[in-house]
Amino acid sequence: MSRGRIPEGLQVWMDARTRHHLSHAHVQMARELGMNPKKLGKLDDHEQAPWKLPLPAFIENLYFKRFGKRRPDVVVSIEERARVEEDRKALKREMRRRRAGDDVQG
Repeated sequence: MSRGRIPEGLQVWMDARTRHHLSHAHVQMARELGMNPKKLGKLDDHEQAPWKLPLPAFIENLYFKRFGKRRPDVVVSIEERARVEEDRKALKREMRRRRAGDDVQG
C-alpha cells in the first residue's frame, strides 16, 4: 500500500460522508454503531418523509441510546485513521524485517 492510498473499507465511508453530508463525528458514530455505509441512503429521508429524522440526527439518537453520550470522546477523521493504520503497518513491517535480519546473522 503506497502512501496516501485509502483502504477500500475506509473509502466507502469517505464516499458516504460526502454523499450524505455527514461530519467526521457522525461517520465515527455510525462506524461504532456498526452501520453499513452502503445502506445509509435508505435511512436518509431526502425531506420526503416528514416523520423521519434527518440522517445526522438519527445517528446521534442511536448513539445516545447505545452509549449514553451525545458524541465520541475523541473524533478521528477517516483520513487520519487511514494514516495511523498505514504507519502502524509500516512499523510492523520494519520490525519483522529487523527480526528476519537478526535470525540470518545469529
